[in-house]
Amino acid sequence: MAKSNKADMSCARVKKYTASDVSKAERHNERKNETYENMNVIEERIPYNVHFKKPFAPTYMEQLKQMETDGMVSLRGLRKDATLFNEIVIDVNTMYFEHNGGYEYAKQFYEEAFHFIEEKFGADNVISAVMHADEINVAATEELGKEVYHYHLHAMVLPVVEKEILWSKRCKDEKLLGTVKEVVHQISHSKKWKSDIPLTDEKGNLLLRKNGKPMFRASYSILQDELFNYMTERGFKGFQRGEYGSTAEHLTSLQYQIKQDKERLEKLQKRIQREQIKYEPARNVSKTYNEIDSMGQKTITGKMAISKEDYSQLTALAKEGITSRAEISELEQSANYYRQKYFDCANALERMKTKYNELKEKCRPFLQALEHFPEVAKLFTEKVKQLFSFKEAQERTEKEAREKERQERIKARRNKRGMER
Repeated sequence: MAKSNKADMSCARVKKYTASDVSKAERHNERKNETYENMNVIEERIPYNVHFKKPFAPTYMEQLKQMETDGMVSLRGLRKDATLFNEIVIDVNTMYFEHNGGYEYAKQFYEEAFHFIEEKFGADNVISAVMHADEINVAATEELGKEVYHYHLHAMVLPVVEKEILWSKRCKDEKLLGTVKEVVHQISHSKKWKSDIPLTDEKGNLLLRKNGKPMFRASYSILQDELFNYMTERGFKGFQRGEYGSTAEHLTSLQYQIKQDKERLEKLQKRIQREQIKYEPARNVSKTYNEIDSMGQKTITGKMAISKEDYSQLTALAKEGITSRAEISELEQSANYYRQKYFDCANALERMKTKYNELKEKCRPFLQALEHFPEVAKLFTEKVKQLFSFKEAQERTEKEAREKERQERIKARRNKRGMER
């Protein structure tokens, strides 16, 4: 099996979602879409996805509202556009799983990663956790000559902190004034991810901001450390902690695929060059065969007479030719194969560039509006989100009505058959 020179690294990314945009993540994570932005999703593989925890409500938002009703969480004092959900995406290089047992190993790995998330955020605050096993890794598939899938975990959690509610001046009992009235589980992204670990220089001195206040380690970076330590302590070895300050996770699916195809294209070009270097000397050996025709002279009997030196050279070339002929054929086939792969990748890259440019052109008016009239663009975005939310609610209502009507028809048919008997 091919072994990549690239180190296998873990990665934990955090995404923020509000009430108006969490449905997009839900459709992707729970595979509710009809089509996917990520072109590597193989729909026939969706049944292989593994839910370590499924939502108990039809949607993420409905589950949050139910939890609020049951007193499990509080949304008190939050703005309309507040962050209500955090999506934790845990990922390791594809080849790490391929070298350690593939699908079955990935299930064990991400089940343990799911338990890490439960400990970090609280089991009740994990809405959903699903391992995707339906996204094909095109580069690895081509390299290994078999289908290879990229396994990763999507977990939707609530950023909950414990908040003490104190008795206010309205309390009639002065002894209770200022004491803890109740402790609520408040949703607060900013407080959940507030870091209290200061940054220091090589000498251990605190690093300060321009205003003189200390700088703290990014909470997302701390999450990377915690994940790596948790997994290695439980026996999962052979990978490194993700790179510090990496911005790879901020690429869109399309941008990431274009970047990956460019890298694959460069690798193919280098491999073609290597094959060409091996091919040229072998081809030169084949040219020597033409020189054989000029060896020797005809005798009176019509036979060929050659010198001892020419005879030695001829036999050596004949022996070398037996092996060279096969090698030349293999190298020609190999060069043709990589040349075709190069053209295929170049064409695929051009198609992706075209699609990317088309998307960019469609978005140009909005991007210009965002640059010159940000407030108007924000209002427009919020309005579109509201319309989508309304559309989804309407579709859900219509679906429920159709299902109810279907059940009533079934019930009516059963009653009719009962009466006929």
